[in-house]
Parts: sequence; C-alpha cells; structure tokens
Amino acid sequence: MSQIALGLGDHRWWWGLRQIALHVVITLLALGIAFSLPVVAQYILYQWWPRVASDTSLLLSLEISLAGSLVVLFNMWRVAVENRRKSKVADTAALVYARHGAGWLSRRRERRLIRKVRTARDAFIMTLTGYDTFADAKSPLREPLQSAYEIRVMLLNPAAHGAEKRVSSLPEEVTQQSYAEEVEASIAHLMALRTLGKNVTLKFYDHEPFWKVVVLGDYLWVQYCHSGFEVKDQPEYVFVLNRNNPRLGLFVPFYVHFLEHWNDARHPRFDFDTRELVYCDDRGREVRRMRYAGAMASTPALLQPRPLGGFSP
Repeated sequence: MSQIALGLGDHRWWWGLRQIALHVVITLLALGIAFSLPVVAQYILYQWWPRVASDTSLLLSLEISLAGSLVVLFNMWRVAVENRRKSKVADTAALVYARHGAGWLSRRRERRLIRKVRTARDAFIMTLTGYDTFADAKSPLREPLQSAYEIRVMLLNPAAHGAEKRVSSLPEEVTQQSYAEEVEASIAHLMALRTLGKNVTLKFYDHEPFWKVVVLGDYLWVQYCHSGFEVKDQPEYVFVLNRNNPRLGLFVPFYVHFLEHWNDARHPRFDFDTRELVYCDDRGREVRRMRYAGAMASTPALLQPRPLGGFSP
C-alpha cells in the first residue's frame, strides 16, 4: 500500500509541474503576440495591402483563399458545436469510453482508462465463462482484479440449459466442452486469487444473460450478450459513477442490475473447497448442496492460467 501511495504522490507531483509549465508557456506566447501586433498591423496597412490592391491576380488569389478559409472555419465551428452536444449527452449518461472492434488504438485507450482503476478495492463481475474477462493472461482487467480485495463473480453454469442454448447459437468451434473448460480456467484463477488473501465469492446462474457487467471501483464496463455472437466482439461501454449526483448516468442502474442477480437466492454459491453448489434461502441460510456438474475431466494447458506471484500477472 505504501508503494501505491508513493506512486500516486509522484503522479500528482508531475501533473502539477506540467500544469505550471503549460501556464508559463501560454503566458509568454500571449505577451509575444501582444507586443508584435503593432508591427504586424503597420506592415499590413502600409506595405502588404497597397501591393495586393494594385495586383489583380494577387487580389483574386486573396479572395479565393479568404473564401476557402471561411468555409473551413465554418465547418470547424459546426463540428465543434456537434461535438459539444455529444459531450453533453455523454456526460448525462456518465459515459467515459466506448469501443466497437479491437483495434490497437481503442485497446490503447482502454488500457489508459484501466490505469485509473488499478487500486480499486472491490470488483464485481457478471459474465459468461469469465475467461476473456480475467482468466486469460491477455485480459486487460486481469491486473486490476489482482489488486482488488473483495471479488464477486457470477458465471453461467455450464450444466444449465441456458449454457446449452447459448453454445448452440454460437459458431461450431464453440462447444459445450470448450465452454466448460473456460469456466474451469476461471475457477482455477479465482482459486489462485484466494491464495493471495483475496475475499473471492463465486456464484452460478442458469439463464442466458442479457448483459455482461464488470464493476471496478467507480467504473463499470457493459456489453450486450447478443444471441449468436460472442460477447468479446460486441460493442463495449464504460460508465463512471457521478459522486455529486449518483442518479445521473447509467452506472447505478447497471450496478443495481448486478446486485439484484447477486442477491437472488436461486443462484447458488460455489464452494471452492468441496466443489459443491451451495443453495441458500432468502435469509442466507444454507438449505442444500449439489455437486458441481460443470467440471471436465481435464483442462487443456492452453487454458490453464499462469501462476500468480504477489500482485503481478
């Protein structure tokens, strides 16, 4: 924790230094422009304009250039107004990031955003297998998850009818076997996080979901689970909590959506020690246990998560 605080202190110090340097540069530039205005005005009025007025070709070129400049400036003003309108809409929805596709530029922006939530204490995840979300070594959310203390995860039970329906709608390379193997890799990764002292809780649900939701601190990732398409190929939206007005934006509605499913007594908790599904009543009292039936006999080495050491992926 001391290293994290020290890193945040260094970041604030450099940020403050950059702000001071920027203000100094702007002030010097403004002074330079102010002192050069009389000289520039004298040159235009007494040397440049008489020469242009007496030359027809030069005057025509000036008129064309001025017309073109006005068109460009008008278009820039229109684009600025449109961007400002879109910015207000995004602020109202508390939308801070969105992407469609996996281009290197969008991934770079997402990694820059994730740097802001590396020290998030809580992580709440509702997804399908969890492999692309946190178990895969290439997942951008893998590192922030290792820094969180309380981790709540909900996955689609591979043995449920909802999983069978979901798999049947996907391309042929996605099978019940591969789906269960990805879930096993996610369970193994969560067990490794438990060995680091994390408070990890895993629950399973049976129905085909509408949304994939990931909450890290004040940021929330959302993707629509479109039938027939893999979630990783769907557009991704990131919302931030508006602390001044929590009712403003879509962070709270999706967060409540996760909590409603998490507190639903129909969704059993996974016991990591006995590999059993624990069912509880509305008061949280255990009523029965069932053997987890989604496990495969073996998990390919490709899906085995890398060992965790400290807080490094």
